[in-house]
Amino acid sequence: MADSEDSHPAPLLLPDGIHQAVRQGTALLRLETTHSRTGLLDGAWWPHSRNIATELPALVKALTEHLGPITRVGLDASAWNGLPTRLVIDDRVVHLDSDPVGDDTVLITRGHNDHFALLLVPPDATPDAAHAAMARAVRADNITQASQLLVAVVDPVHPRADGQTTS
Repeated sequence: MADSEDSHPAPLLLPDGIHQAVRQGTALLRLETTHSRTGLLDGAWWPHSRNIATELPALVKALTEHLGPITRVGLDASAWNGLPTRLVIDDRVVHLDSDPVGDDTVLITRGHNDHFALLLVPPDATPDAAHAAMARAVRADNITQASQLLVAVVDPVHPRADGQTTS
């Protein structure tokens, strides 16, 4: 057989059944085993609330199963209600870095320099909007910044934890 017959292009989207199964409080990931990730985002997370001490442990536990120990999490300070500098999750210290950057992402670090960027879907997003945003975030060819993806898919004006809005 010719090479073109044997090779199948990698699908850009996960099967519809996966997106339909996504519920608030879950993460949807696209994990690549290569060093060159082509999309801007590695996944998406849709937490129940803006309480990081309640929401982050489940995310870190889920990611640890696939990525190994998580050492740091970078968060947008304006998206959360009160951020500690660290949390102990499963007897491991996870350091939290926070900046008021407003970029709608969560940066996950394992090891010293291995980062994964997740879209942060607002807790008050509708299920349809959250599914659409998460589906776009995990596309291998996604080149849309997280904040712009949310503007296009979730809501042109979404509330933040500090009561302000972004557009």
